[in-house]
Amino acid sequence: MNTKIFCDSADLSLIQKFNKKKIVKGFTTNPSLMRKAGAKDYELYSKKILKICKNKPISFEVFADDEKSMVKQGIKINTWGKNVYVKVPIVNSKNIFTGNVIKQLNKKNIKLNITAVYSSKQTEKILNVINNKTKVIISIFAGRAGDSGKDPLPEFAKSIKLAEKFDNVEILWASVREPYNYLQAKQLGCHVITIPPSIIEKIENFGKSFNQLTKETVKAFLIDSKKSNFKIK
Repeated sequence: MNTKIFCDSADLSLIQKFNKKKIVKGFTTNPSLMRKAGAKDYELYSKKILKICKNKPISFEVFADDEKSMVKQGIKINTWGKNVYVKVPIVNSKNIFTGNVIKQLNKKNIKLNITAVYSSKQTEKILNVINNKTKVIISIFAGRAGDSGKDPLPEFAKSIKLAEKFDNVEILWASVREPYNYLQAKQLGCHVITIPPSIIEKIENFGKSFNQLTKETVKAFLIDSKKSNFKIK
């Protein structure tokens, strides 16, 4: 499976750097990443990103919490660029399914990235309200599920199976914790994985043998012990 790598960042300098990498096929952002990057004006900042990333797909998330406002924001965000995916959380803060929002935007042929998904049941609910033409990404949060003691792999497998009937739907591995997640996503058959910049750089260095890793680890310990001037008398 040729799993596409998207870069998960809203940092302008990092987007500039990673947009030049062939390994990176797109970008994802969210309100938390935008805040971390120092964005004050959401629309203005998003358009700065789009000046850098002109062709690769990029997701910008709605941050409204009610149905009417979510739809309004989604329609507006969609006008910012042809490569834009409108990111919509599967529920609002009151845990109400955003199916009507997804349905309305999908009917308007707006490309969507449905986020904060954790289960195949949620995937099924999304698939029940969309058409089989307009592009939809379903972002399943692996790392956060793992953090809470849940195994996300069965949910991915079931979701990928459910999405097979839809040529317009891609399953995305979100919430990456380590480079090995990329190999897991490939083995499962995920269409996309979104990865922070620091982990993408580690993936680019894949291929070291166990012997190399052992030698590097021991050397690092030795260097640090010398820097600290450790002695045992």
